[in-house]
Order: sequence, then C-alpha cells, then structure tokens
Amino acid sequence: MKKSLLLLVLLLGLTANAQEDDCNYTYITTETGEIKSTPEYLMFEKVFGGTSSFIFFSLSNHDGMPVLNFQLLAKSNEFPKVYCLNNKSRIHLQLLNGKIVTLICVSEDQCSGLIYDNVEKKNIRMLSGNFLFTKGSIEDLDESPISFMRVKYSGETVDYPVSSNLKSETMGQNYTPDSYFIKYMKCVK
Repeated sequence: MKKSLLLLVLLLGLTANAQEDDCNYTYITTETGEIKSTPEYLMFEKVFGGTSSFIFFSLSNHDGMPVLNFQLLAKSNEFPKVYCLNNKSRIHLQLLNGKIVTLICVSEDQCSGLIYDNVEKKNIRMLSGNFLFTKGSIEDLDESPISFMRVKYSGETVDYPVSSNLKSETMGQNYTPDSYFIKYMKCVK
C-alpha cells in the first residue's frame, strides 16, 4: 500500500512538472510594468520558390486579460506583399467541433514594415498585432483543436490551413498548431 501511494505521489509530481514546463515565459517591460508572454509558436509556414511566409502566435496576460500576439513574417527576393491591421481586423478560428471563434484586433492602424537582410539578401516584411478573445471563446479553444484560420486584414481576407503536424522546413522542428490553445492557454489564465 505504501509503495502504491508513493508511486501515485511521484506520478502526480511528474505530471504537474510536465504541465509547468509548457509554460515558459519571456518578459517584456513596458511603461505600465512587466508583461509575461509565452514564446512565439509557428502556426503557419509556406515556402515556395524564393518566397516564404510565416505566422507566429504567442499569448500574454495584460492586467488579467489574456491577449493573442499575432506576427506575420514574409521573406522574398522580390518585395513581399504589404498587409495592414486596423481596429476592424479579425482572426476567425474554425474548430474541429464546428464552432468558429473570433478574435478582435486592438492594435493601432499599422502596415507591415520592410527590412532588408544583408546576410540572406532578402526583403523581409513583418506585421505584429494584438487580439482579444471574445466571451466564451477561451473555453471553446480549451476544448477543441483548430482546423482553419482566416485573418481579416484591413484590405483583404486571407485563409490559412492549420495542420495537426507542421514540420518546418526553415526551423527544422515539428509543431502542432491545431492544439496550440489547448496546450498554452493555461499559461495566461
């Protein structure tokens, strides 16, 4: 009996530690204080010819409110397309259970900036924005994986498939973007 109890306590301790390991944080200092944020996570990658595009998510907690940090990165030998965000921009996530979750942009009007990478000899465009979760959406995202993502930029809407296993050509790692919120939402609640 004592061995069974000891084994149970050890297993519970390992499970708790494994869950905490998913919640690695980076700290961002702002005028109002320090914000902890999960590391950026690759949600979408497309590499074709001399052009590549990536979408990264991270989560942060701003005064008790979970926020999705969105980043679009495009690299090209040519000039990557310009995308912009405004207060009417949205991210729509279709879940495997059939529900659709909408996130609302709270960033100021901005367009992707252009940078030249001297090492790779490529033009890079980067766009970042913050999105708030609507009522009930966090619970939905905790329960079901994502199957599809639609981003409404200020000028157009772009659809992105979300896979259950993304083997990144560029990063050389495997990602599971469909279960991103199931794994990491607990880190900012």
